[in-house]
Amino acid sequence: MPELKEKLSLVPAQPGCYLMKNKHGTIIYVGKAKLLRNRVRSYFTGSHDKKTQRLVSEIRDFEYIVTSSNIEALLLEQNLIKKHEPKYNVLLKDDKSYPYLKITKEEHPRLITTRKVKKDGGKYFGPYPNVHAANETKKLLDRLYPLRKCRTLPDRVCLYYHIGQCLAPCEFDVTQEKNQEMVQEITKFLNGGHKEIKENLTNKMLEASEELNFERAQELRDQVQHIEAVMEKQKMTMTDEVDRDVFGYAYDKGWMCVQVFFIRQGKLIERDVSMFPMYQEPEDDFYTYVGQFYLNDQHRKPKEILIPEVIDEAVVQEFIQVKTFKPKKGQKKQLVDLANKNAQIALKEKFDLIERDEQKTIVAIERLGAALNIETPHRIEAFDNSNIQGVDPVSAMVSFLDGKPDKKNYRKYKVKDVEGPDDYESMREVVRRRYIRLLKENQPLPDLIVIDGGKGQISAAQGVLEDELGIYIPVCGLVKDEKHRTSQLMIGDPAEVVPLKRTSQEFYLLQRIQDEVHRFAITFHRNVRKQSMFSSILDDVEGIGEKRKRELLKHFGSLKRIKEANIEEIEGVGIPKLVAKALFDKIQEEEQ
Repeated sequence: MPELKEKLSLVPAQPGCYLMKNKHGTIIYVGKAKLLRNRVRSYFTGSHDKKTQRLVSEIRDFEYIVTSSNIEALLLEQNLIKKHEPKYNVLLKDDKSYPYLKITKEEHPRLITTRKVKKDGGKYFGPYPNVHAANETKKLLDRLYPLRKCRTLPDRVCLYYHIGQCLAPCEFDVTQEKNQEMVQEITKFLNGGHKEIKENLTNKMLEASEELNFERAQELRDQVQHIEAVMEKQKMTMTDEVDRDVFGYAYDKGWMCVQVFFIRQGKLIERDVSMFPMYQEPEDDFYTYVGQFYLNDQHRKPKEILIPEVIDEAVVQEFIQVKTFKPKKGQKKQLVDLANKNAQIALKEKFDLIERDEQKTIVAIERLGAALNIETPHRIEAFDNSNIQGVDPVSAMVSFLDGKPDKKNYRKYKVKDVEGPDDYESMREVVRRRYIRLLKENQPLPDLIVIDGGKGQISAAQGVLEDELGIYIPVCGLVKDEKHRTSQLMIGDPAEVVPLKRTSQEFYLLQRIQDEVHRFAITFHRNVRKQSMFSSILDDVEGIGEKRKRELLKHFGSLKRIKEANIEEIEGVGIPKLVAKALFDKIQEEEQ
């Protein structure tokens, strides 16, 4: 494009970030570079792999922001990705959150599991990538140290007191000294002092046995066994007990796999595996990944980070503010090599799955666009109507982005202005409402609209779009056969049949879209009908308002159970006798 070539000539040879935009002006990719001019030009020159070609094919404009250093560019890139969530960067996001054990800062502290680390004065231990390990450790500590369990103090002692897992500050005086003693013991335990605690318990067990207090000795023995079962399973990997994250990575065919080993108190407790497409140099994508890995305390920073030899440790250390090393020999080097090796194996194993997924999604929408003679429909929106003889008419819309459901953009519609079973008018109404809203909010429009139906439905939707709203979006219809299976694809007004092989991935994609919008519409219609039936019976009974409706539904759980209830059971909800009898008689009348 001539205007892009002119802009390319103005890009400076300085560090900074660049933002790629599509035809709607939406930012689809954010990158960084030591030399902006070289990096941005590289997208528009030379040959690229398929996924980079897809990115470039969508670029219609770009912006750039110059920074004073490479580190500043890294930090800016993190903020821009977080702000705009570009679709070609989103795959770098790691939405996994791991549980921590937390001792709360309260008058009577509690030991809880949480996935959010806050600056609230509490003590946090973890993360525990293995959720089972976190739960088992908490159960063990609950047996050893009876801190309070209830979020709010009850009026009297509960089960935890009777089984010896709470000192019951709700009823008895528990001193601050006693609470602090237990907090210190738990802290020592979780910071690697479980061996010392196990030895103390073993000595107490022997003392109890010598004093012939066999019941107490058995309790202490069980506690020792629990410590062994939970804590001694893990293989010791380092002797200095420093918390470390060990990074390794591999890349091939435009994809990168990063493996992170979590070492806590000297033990390799779990690993994290992430795979994503590359659009920059491998080292740059690795820096971006590490930045996102620790963004907003998503993963708690360790004392040390170990990285592969080809990465600049000074950049990572300045960027993350954690001591970073490139080990040359010994145990630490073996751990980095092991992380690299695991990344290579995972990358190799996943390629087949990635290619299959791309065939079903990205490749399918490209071929669908070619079959319909339109640009690749990255965003597809599909509509379906549902009613029973015109009663409670509703419509639903689902959204697919790059061949996958985009559920946050699903929408439900109660048809307002149509009386009786008029499928065409229902379609006109919901299409009108959907795209008037998008135009008002200046939201991006879809690349393709899929209607459940044939010529009439296509004509109804296209008429609203073009004649009323003045927008031109391709509209296609899916026609079903007598067995209610997708049989034909039609497009345009007048509609023409589009030849698609029934065994093609693009045909399977359309089937998935049609099945999903039909499921969504039917589910919504059933819920509306249930509410309507419930309201219609109760609205006709004098003495039952909104409050009593809620009480009845809360008590019985469903309309079916209300119908099965006798007068006395209805009265039991707090309904006056005359009103209960009127409701019972109304239900009997409806049943007949």
